[in-house]
Order: sequence, then C-alpha cells, then structure tokens
Amino acid sequence: MSETLFDDAGAEAQRAQEPLAVRMRPRTLDEVVGQAHLLGEGSPLRRLVEDDAPMSLFLWGPPGTGKTTLATVVSRATRRRFVELSAVSAGVKDVRAVIDDARRQMGMRGTRTLLFVDEVHRFSKTQQDALLPAVENRWVSFIGATTENPFFSVVSPLLSRSLLLTLESLGDDDVRGVLERALTDERGLAGRHTLAAEAADQLVRLAGGDARRSLTYLEAAALVAGGRTEITLADVERAVDRHAVRYDRTGDQHYDVISAFIKSMRGSDPDAALHYLARMIEAGEDPRFIARRIVVHASEDVGMADPTALQTAVAAAQAVELIGMPEARINLAQAVIHIALAPKSNAVVAAINAAMSDVRKGLAGPVPAHLREAHYKGARELGHGAGYKYAHDHPGGVAAQRYAPDSVAGREYYIPTTHGAERRYGEVLQRIKEVLRGAEDPGGGTRR
Repeated sequence: MSETLFDDAGAEAQRAQEPLAVRMRPRTLDEVVGQAHLLGEGSPLRRLVEDDAPMSLFLWGPPGTGKTTLATVVSRATRRRFVELSAVSAGVKDVRAVIDDARRQMGMRGTRTLLFVDEVHRFSKTQQDALLPAVENRWVSFIGATTENPFFSVVSPLLSRSLLLTLESLGDDDVRGVLERALTDERGLAGRHTLAAEAADQLVRLAGGDARRSLTYLEAAALVAGGRTEITLADVERAVDRHAVRYDRTGDQHYDVISAFIKSMRGSDPDAALHYLARMIEAGEDPRFIARRIVVHASEDVGMADPTALQTAVAAAQAVELIGMPEARINLAQAVIHIALAPKSNAVVAAINAAMSDVRKGLAGPVPAHLREAHYKGARELGHGAGYKYAHDHPGGVAAQRYAPDSVAGREYYIPTTHGAERRYGEVLQRIKEVLRGAEDPGGGTRR
C-alpha cells in the first residue's frame, strides 16, 4: 500500500529520484494526453472533478493509457488523500484496513480519501465484496484500474455502483507529444537532449500507444547518449536492444509488407507469412488492421475448402480486442498458420463477384411469385406464395422448385473446387441441383 499527500514539502526531492515516466505524470486534467472523449468540457470525469463530487470509477484500457495518471490527477484536483493498493499483493485485510483508516481520517480531520486499486480484476470476489460498504456509503472515493473487460472480471454489485470509463491506446501524435514534452520540461530532461527524427519515429513505433513505455525507452536512450546532446537512432537501438524495422505505416513499406503477407498466406508458406507478421508487429502496425486482413483472406483464399479458417480468424480478431498486444500476437500467429496450411479455394469470392456483376448489369428481375411474402392481407389475392413448396416437407429437405428470378435462372455462381472440404460441398451441391432441376428450367442452365 502506498499513501501520498500532495502538499508534502519533501515531494520535490523525492521526485528527482523517480523514473522519467513517473516524473512526467500530468498534474492536471489539461496536461493529460489523449482520451479526449473522457476529458472534454462537460464530460462525466471533468464534471466529477470540477464539482468535487464523491465518485466510484472503473478505468478500463490497455497498459500505458493513463489509468494511474488520471487517478492521481483526480486526487490532486479534489485535494483528497491518495491511497494506492495493488491487487497483485493486497488482500481483504489490507482493503479493510484502508477503509477503516479512511473513516478515521474523515471523522477526526475531515480528510477525504481516494482509494486507487491497480489491476482490480485480480481481486477475488471476496476482496471485491469488501469494497462494497465503502463505495456504497462513500467512505472513500474509489477508482479501480483494469486491462480486462470489467463485465467479466468485476462483481456486478460493485460495477453497478460505479461509472465505467474506457480508455483508448494513444495515437502516434499523442506519443510524440509526450516525448517532446519530456525533452523540454524541467521535470524531464530539461532541454539537455534533443531527439533525432529517426530516433523519435522508432520510439513512437516501439511504444505501441503506451506513453509509459515511450518515456522509459527515452530515459534509457538518454543514458546511452551520455554527454552528447542529440539522442540518435543508434542510441535507441542500443538502449532498447531492438533494431529499427524499416516500415512506414503510411508509405511503400506498409503496402509492400501487407501485400507480401497476404500472398504468403495464399501461397501456403507459413514461415514467410509469420516473418511478415513479425515485421508488422515489431514496427507497431495496428493489430486490428492485421486481424482484419486475416479475416478477409480466410474467406477469399480458403473459403469452403476449410470453413473453420474463418472461425479461427474471427476468434483472433476478437482476441486482439479482448486481450490486446503483446499477448494477441499468439492468436494472430495461430490464424496465419491455419490459413497458410489450409487447402485453398477462391470459389467464394469468385461467386459473390459474379453475382454482383450480374446485378450491376441489370439482371435483377422480379422475385418469383411463389417466393414472395404472403402473410399480409391481400397477398394471396395477388398470387403471392401460390405453389410454394415447404422444403422441410420433402425428402432431404430439398424441394424441386425455382428460386432465382427469370433474369438469372440457371446461372451458376458458386463453382466448388475439389480442394479440401470443398470437394464434399461440391458433391452435396451436385445432388441438390439434380433435385432443383426437377422444376421447370426455362433458363437453360447457363453457367457464369
């Protein structure tokens, strides 16, 4: 447990020994970088601070997005005593001790307490329940920080009594602003160093939207630079032990690498695909962009040859949103390997493209009368639904009747390959077509 009184006279001396990321923590809401959706005029968080109201908050977001920072800023702004517990090491006894002390402080001195619990998702149900009386009776203002979805990791009574605020990863410009402030601010490097453009780009990439990580790396690079004024790319590489990946998220490298990544999956080379995946991850590419491309190509290049490839790809995309990086790299890699090793078929994309091409050409005739909606008054008089055969009443669940409009009757869009599971689907489709062809077929069976 740590406790801070922000009017302590020795605070400045203590701060000089703190890491750069701690020294550069914003002191007011206006200094907080990013999270504009939470900090704008009239936002719930700003109103809580400005009105000095008792509060119970959950801050949910990836590491380095400012959860601890916001808690300390709120404590300063509202002149509350700041007490921090880590859910990794604290138990029920510690929680109750803090609450009891907060009640004493309030009764004896009128001092209000803000209790900040980091990684609150690690608290057991019993530990979270121990917070309920303090939150319910407002003996403390409570802020819990979590990187996990609180709807899964926090007990309902505690969550229902709290305001949930979602933080987002910082953008590149936000991280760059954090670095520039640290270079010049008296609390930071105080103008002793400048940062070469390539070094700044590498720090932004390595940060991955995490402000704390960017400052930690900057401080290490400044130590490597020593007495030299300029911090170079070589200094950053030596400090972080990570070689700069040549990759421009908006230039040729972005398009070339993603193109090679896709073609490697299509070409069934998992090792090459994993290489390009690693290059994008190391360069700080948005993992959601990578996940989207994997999902697309699970259908475009594999399709019905292995329908489970799409399930794996979608699950990987969901994992990116649920757990974030770096852990989600494993889920992305699994999806990449699955798609690379799966049998290939482009029949799905060819089918939808052919169907859309016909529609664009004007081949979109009226829906056959027997398929039209027949449940509203007067529909039967119009002939809607007349002669419709209910598929479940026929052997195999397939009835011999026309489904396509006359304009495309007999046209075949989906042409299965013989690769993987699609061979079986092709055989099934052939048997179905034999039944369907028992209906009148004036279209002549024209293939696309």
